[in-house]
Amino acid sequence: MSTSTLANTVASTLARLPMPAMWTTGSAQQRTLMMGVALAVLSNLLFGVLYAYSSFLAPLSGTQVFIWRMLAMWAALIGYLVISGGLSTHIAKLRSLGSVKQWAWLLLPTPIFLSQFWLFMWAPVNGQGVQTAMGYFLFPLMMVVFGCVLFGEKLSRLQWLAVAFAALGVGSEIIRTQSVSWATLWVCGTYPMYYILRRLQGIGAVTGLLIDLTIFVPFALGYLVFFEPSSLGLVSGSWFFIAMLTGLGILSVLAMKTNVDASQMLPVNVYGMMSYLEPALLFILAITVLGNPFESAMIYSYGLIWLGIVFLIIHGIRQLRRARKPQQQLTVSQAV
Repeated sequence: MSTSTLANTVASTLARLPMPAMWTTGSAQQRTLMMGVALAVLSNLLFGVLYAYSSFLAPLSGTQVFIWRMLAMWAALIGYLVISGGLSTHIAKLRSLGSVKQWAWLLLPTPIFLSQFWLFMWAPVNGQGVQTAMGYFLFPLMMVVFGCVLFGEKLSRLQWLAVAFAALGVGSEIIRTQSVSWATLWVCGTYPMYYILRRLQGIGAVTGLLIDLTIFVPFALGYLVFFEPSSLGLVSGSWFFIAMLTGLGILSVLAMKTNVDASQMLPVNVYGMMSYLEPALLFILAITVLGNPFESAMIYSYGLIWLGIVFLIIHGIRQLRRARKPQQQLTVSQAV
């Protein structure tokens, strides 16, 4: 669905619903922007809930929760695609792949995706919540670097400052601890590769998610049957765990769906700035709800990284304002 078609669909939907004036006044683009912001906020809140979810599923380990989440998410995604009628479209895309080389190229990012989802569920209950959240803070900065190196994109002065302060922050943390968390490096070092590979392949987010989950389902079932039969017995014999894992799958698909919809409705710069809500929420949850350690000495290195993020946000705001000026001038000229 194109952005214009999506905007018209959202506008017509809003027009039929009893909503406050701020959601129904203005142009279709303005209403779409408001809905995109709302979906982005909802998506980030859902990801925050999912981050703390594994702490409520004891005695299941982080790895066990990850396995069950993948199965529940796959079932919820299939159910959604069947109800919405979109399953055949994604299957048709996969059937168009005719060679082993095409399939190998398609499956190349899958291990990265699975490892990231495992870390997302494992880290909060194993004392790596703060470090993983910092990896998500660094992720947009690393996307800037990857874009510069791989696609020849030119960096503005603010982007250079953002990258420089982030590098100083990471360097400061390495000097302080004589190491750097592998969780931080794994998130910010490999997750950009996943998105870049999917971009080069021209695969949509939902199609890619369907591929990744479907490939993993047999391995997940085999793991539960042969390595974690106690987990299988615990879940199958408890309505509480069945309900909680069902909710985990539904929330996971809803978080991904709202995130994808927001990315289609919002300008790239606005969507990029909204993406910082998730790591900020993860960071707060890791310290408060999950009780992960945060040393006062970490403020210096993390402060430098956050300062870099501020420069990146300022850059996004400036670009957004520049993009609006021609549109405003066009509106004024049309009114005259």
